[in-house]
Amino acid sequence: MPDLPRKTTKKRAQAVNLDTLGLEMGNKPPQALDVEEAVLGAMLIEPSSVDIALEELTPSCFYDPRHRMIFEAMTELVNQHISVDIVTASAKLRENGNLEAVGGSVFLADLSQKVGAAAHLEYYVKILKQKTIQRDLITASYQILKDSYDDSINVDHLIDEAQSRVYDAIQNNLKKDVQEIGSVINDAMEEIQKNQTLSGLSGVPSGFPSLDRITRGWQKSDLIILAARPSVGKTALALNLARNAAVDHHMPVAFFSLEMSALQLVMRLMTTESGFSADKLKGGTKIEPYEWPELEARLASLSKAPLYIDDTPSIPLMEFRTKVKRLVKSKDVRLVVVDYLQLIQGPVELRGLREQEVAAISRTLKATAKELEIPIIALSQLSRNAVQRTGGTGKPQLSDLRESGAIEQDADMVIFIHRPDYLGLSDTPEGKEITQIIIAKHRNGEVADLDMLFKAEQVRFIEPGDSLIRQAELMVGMESAMNNEFDQNSEFYENS
Repeated sequence: MPDLPRKTTKKRAQAVNLDTLGLEMGNKPPQALDVEEAVLGAMLIEPSSVDIALEELTPSCFYDPRHRMIFEAMTELVNQHISVDIVTASAKLRENGNLEAVGGSVFLADLSQKVGAAAHLEYYVKILKQKTIQRDLITASYQILKDSYDDSINVDHLIDEAQSRVYDAIQNNLKKDVQEIGSVINDAMEEIQKNQTLSGLSGVPSGFPSLDRITRGWQKSDLIILAARPSVGKTALALNLARNAAVDHHMPVAFFSLEMSALQLVMRLMTTESGFSADKLKGGTKIEPYEWPELEARLASLSKAPLYIDDTPSIPLMEFRTKVKRLVKSKDVRLVVVDYLQLIQGPVELRGLREQEVAAISRTLKATAKELEIPIIALSQLSRNAVQRTGGTGKPQLSDLRESGAIEQDADMVIFIHRPDYLGLSDTPEGKEITQIIIAKHRNGEVADLDMLFKAEQVRFIEPGDSLIRQAELMVGMESAMNNEFDQNSEFYENS
């Protein structure tokens, strides 16, 4: 979950009095005092009940303050490896100064008499957890209602915090049971059988066969870091990846551009898609009249692609999470790209603590990918170490990730873009196109160095064997556009 101001959140939560709130609404807060007494009584006389209760319950599960203090005393005894009974519980309460507050030893003795059948303890525990969820949802709803009337709170922050409060109210009281390896193996076998029936990839395709052979596509819940020095081609490769998924495979993609405007990104995409040089689209070289139909024909598929661009500069972390959630729900987005990570605004309380702020951003990106079960590709800057490193090939290393080691820790995959010509290691025209895509970290697969070519005039990465294929595709597209124009002209003259 996102990093919220801890002190503020805690203060607000403590300000809610369920009894007062219940009176205002004409309802009594959800509670089961008799069940609380039965659970505490079972813990006082039956050692096995202590383990069952402590595994499932927390002090907040007890509505009565006296019951809560008794449970806390029992928890302390267990942590100190002292057996729980009336005598030890009384001694611990006296030590904490709470014995008289709960009603003395007499109250504990009365509790030990209010014990149901031991076999019913798990059912009692379930009731207490249900009541706790109800109370937490009431508290969360009250805070959401209160904040909604506060005009000083940003709406995006309000939405994200509302979602977080409700989510926390439920998840804090749901504990996942341990699983036997046999049942997990059965699930794994089903997954293996499912993979055998797949003719393609199990994740979102990158559009590059050599890369997809290693990754099997971008996998759900993965955080992929794409890093390089400035002007090496991070945005170009990210756009290629987004375009390949959205245009070729019709998978909805969200692209968050914090550095470039939506118009600049689309101009780059049009350059890549059309095969026209960037100079021609910018007006440096004029587009001939006969080329306009060709340009429109080549951009037809791009204009219909499910690609969504957000160019909010320095987008706050909360707003980013809210927008991603909305896009996943409303547009069924399958892949999110962020250009780039260091430009996201982290939590307010960490401003000025740059390393911690970047760590919080990285952690939130990973949590968002996991929660929504989508891959997130986040671009990242590299430090100057790779350029200044003497000797060798100047290849970037994981330690070159800029401003925080947490990026490497949170990432499921780290990919570097390495161009030897950028470091002055190649000065031939062919050498200027040679690019290495380095998979430096791959949590669920192998690492590798992949060779690619970067066509700067087309803002396009291609695999070495695809250059001739691409040229043939462009020729076919040009011929098709010219034929369409000829057919339209012929039809016009015939009708005339």
